[in-house]
Amino acid sequence: MITLKENVLDVDTYLALRASVNWKKLTLEQATKALEHSLFTVTAYDGDRPVGMGRIVGDGVVIDYIQDLVVRPEMQGSGIGRIVIERLIQFVKETKLDDSEIMLCLMCAKGREEFYRRFDFIPRPTDKLGPGMIQYL
Repeated sequence: MITLKENVLDVDTYLALRASVNWKKLTLEQATKALEHSLFTVTAYDGDRPVGMGRIVGDGVVIDYIQDLVVRPEMQGSGIGRIVIERLIQFVKETKLDDSEIMLCLMCAKGREEFYRRFDFIPRPTDKLGPGMIQYL
């Protein structure tokens, strides 16, 4: 049975989950500060074993981002990603200011667009929105 724990994601678990999907290595300091600056984290457990996670970063009032949505490869396709993203979206809805709109954004890995479309994310570019862009410094 999958359970979610909120705001308990530790550095070792964070780094291990990132490594499980072959993401870029982070220094211990980067990982520590990333978690410290997260607005919200959720970790999915299969028993005592962490099998997925997601973070919300942003300002909490104008724009938030879903960051580091990870499910261990051997657990992908089992609904864990859906459970994690639904909780992340719920958090943003619960914490946004009344009578306001907040942008919830993400950068998805190539080939994962259909997963996010199921949760009403809109791929860019559109006729009104330009492409997402990035710069590594």
